[in-house]
Amino acid sequence: MSNNLRARTCALIVLVPLASACSWFTDFKQQPSVGTWQHFSSDSAAGRGFRGNPAGSVPTTGSTVPGFMISYSNFPVTVDSFSVVRNPVAVDGRSLENGRKYYAINCAVCHGDVGDGNGALKQASALYGFAPPIISDIAKNYSDGYIWGIMRNGRGIMPSYNRIEDMDRWDVVNYIRGLQGKLAQPVPTGPLGMPGETGSKLPGATRIGPTVPSAFARPTQGQMTGVDRRPEGRP
Repeated sequence: MSNNLRARTCALIVLVPLASACSWFTDFKQQPSVGTWQHFSSDSAAGRGFRGNPAGSVPTTGSTVPGFMISYSNFPVTVDSFSVVRNPVAVDGRSLENGRKYYAINCAVCHGDVGDGNGALKQASALYGFAPPIISDIAKNYSDGYIWGIMRNGRGIMPSYNRIEDMDRWDVVNYIRGLQGKLAQPVPTGPLGMPGETGSKLPGATRIGPTVPSAFARPTQGQMTGVDRRPEGRP
């Protein structure tokens, strides 16, 4: 073995353990997550919540309309299929407040703060004035499921806003009904804060897995420690 090759081999042997000790080298085994049967609390990850689900994954709470029922294509006939989907979220203060946050962030730029189609894009250039008003008589006659489905799949030149999670999307539907004047009381309009502001003016962390515990019951502490806590008479 030549002196050069021997020197390189020795240097490699020395560098490998040093590299493995450096904090910026990682195999990504340790990541913020909630594993099977692990305890979950709202204080997890210092209150910041865990990162969102990968695209196409299924939340622990299930999906209102999974892809095998109605696909994610944006063809009109596909979006029309959502017309029969029922809105499971009650119109209350919480829903309207949350819906306004998501609307202001995702929808107002095109459809306008009050839903008249006069969004910031159109104000910047008439070339971007393609978003229809959502307070028109036509839009008022859309079913809740149809509006929800447009956000899930997109339609025409409108892209999918499936990044807004299932239940939050229903909150947006409820807020849109308020903009349309179909609720008992008018809803507040306009942005909640200036760009860059955080805190209560923005929606919270993701409400689907892995940030929520599984919908299935897990063993009690007694069962895990071998203590039988089954009610009398049950096998």
